[in-house]
Amino acid sequence: MDKKFLHKVLDQIVRETEMDYEKERAYTPFYSFIPYYSLSSYRSPFTKHCNNVYGLNIQEIEYVWEEYRRIIMDKIENNG
Repeated sequence: MDKKFLHKVLDQIVRETEMDYEKERAYTPFYSFIPYYSLSSYRSPFTKHCNNVYGLNIQEIEYVWEEYRRIIMDKIENNG
């Protein structure tokens, strides 16, 4: 697993995610929008996106998902 590449993928997905703090939702490259309270439910579209766009395997997707979720939850808790 090339963590340098995975962090580039992670950075790209985070950059492409737009937060709407007023409506409490995130607009993502893998799903039109996700309400904050249901972020964990959107793992399947995230998995498909990472596999189709970046060619990641399941272990790499797991790593990127956990990091992505941590970053987005931090943004939600701190309003950016």
